[in-house]
Amino acid sequence: MEKNIKQLDNELLQQLVERLSLDHFNRQFKHKAIFNNRLRTTGGRYLLHNHNIEINPKQFTYFGEEALIGIIKHELCHYHLHIEGKGYKHQDQDFKALLKQVDAPRFCDVIPGTTNTIKTLHRYVCKECQQEYSRRRRINVQKYGCGRCKGKLKKI
Repeated sequence: MEKNIKQLDNELLQQLVERLSLDHFNRQFKHKAIFNNRLRTTGGRYLLHNHNIEINPKQFTYFGEEALIGIIKHELCHYHLHIEGKGYKHQDQDFKALLKQVDAPRFCDVIPGTTNTIKTLHRYVCKECQQEYSRRRRINVQKYGCGRCKGKLKKI
């Protein structure tokens, strides 16, 4: 890649992906690679239905060129294995072996502020047996009861 590019566009990304594919996999990348600003908690994704690759531009912004190249190599592993009809999923041995071979990361770094935080928990207690329950969604205490003793629930 050119010396420390400050901003990438889709054309440069396409060229980079094609070059990395030839250099590390000895195969051509024949589809499209684009930036997708809507990606939040993932570094990139390989689309099975059209074989395109989408990359989260925030990964480049926060973690730089090295992280971007790692994500591209990771997605290219999915791409080439899927096209060859081999195991392209994260849990497949073919995928893990190819990641190791091309020195691609299994996971990307978390962008600050994008972790999925647990929202307010609603807590309930049974009036009979004192069993406590925590739920993300509110429940209708008139309709539902304790799963242990069938007693009435009370919101804490």
